[in-house]
Amino acid sequence: MKAERLVALLFTLQRRRSATAAELAEELGVSERTMHRDLAALREAGVPLWTEQGRHGGFRLVDGWRSGLDGLTAREAVALFALGVPDALAGLGLDTAGSAARAKVSAGMPAELREHAALVAGRFHLDAPGWFGGADEPPSLAPVVRAVWAQRRLSITYRRRDKVASRELEPLGLVLKAGVWYLVARVVPDDALRTYRVSRILSAAAQDTTFDRPPDFDLPTWWRSSSATFEQVARPLRVKARLNSIAVRELRRVFGGEHLADTVVSLGPPGDDGWAEAELALEGHEIGLGQLIALSPGVEVLEPVAVRAALAAAGAELAARNAQR
Repeated sequence: MKAERLVALLFTLQRRRSATAAELAEELGVSERTMHRDLAALREAGVPLWTEQGRHGGFRLVDGWRSGLDGLTAREAVALFALGVPDALAGLGLDTAGSAARAKVSAGMPAELREHAALVAGRFHLDAPGWFGGADEPPSLAPVVRAVWAQRRLSITYRRRDKVASRELEPLGLVLKAGVWYLVARVVPDDALRTYRVSRILSAAAQDTTFDRPPDFDLPTWWRSSSATFEQVARPLRVKARLNSIAVRELRRVFGGEHLADTVVSLGPPGDDGWAEAELALEGHEIGLGQLIALSPGVEVLEPVAVRAALAAAGAELAARNAQR
């Protein structure tokens, strides 16, 4: 793309004291005619280019001037500027920093490149929250974030189904999955690593005591491993099914909004008949069958065969009991 080529040209001019149009064209893989057009475009964008005449002359930037994009590739600059500031940054207290970073990148871009970045941003959007509902906004997120940044121990009360538990934690990191915040922490004093859904934290207070992070702890690696293990243990039954639009709307009611991200593994777009293929992770045969029945008649189980047969048998029994006498 031309916008990316212009940034690459800027970096080349910053690296080389002086170069002819032919040398620049060869390095960037374009024709000399195209290079002259690109140099003119940089001038029009306000980049101070100086032309040196003579045998060893060429094009160079005015001494002391730099684009402010050192170290970024052309594609990286466009991508960074085109990204909107996700709500996740606001939750972590980094929304102002994100805006400032984009402003700095913007200030170093030629006008044509800024227009290209705006074009990208206007056509692509990252919707981080879950597909079925709005973002999780737990009231305890702010004190948890402060404890994570300050590396301070955290005392919490936590809702576990119908009970409330108290824990002292060493908060190691936060994960945002499908709009839901999770805290990964080391439990004091047994040193076990645990994951807590932040919306279930009823109270959170940072202590004055700091702690040392485990030197070998890597949050993304640990999350991938622990979440895969949790899904296999807590929801061992995987069901592939077809759902109509009514059943899709009922997913939140049947499974509960806070469990959707873990239950609905995938949900494809509706086909011509209005039905969409889905993969569901269920807690077991008995519980899962009851949940599938609650989605009826808008669900068709594709596999496992045993679950399909059980759902069919339940439907036949229901039809028989309610047949006209």
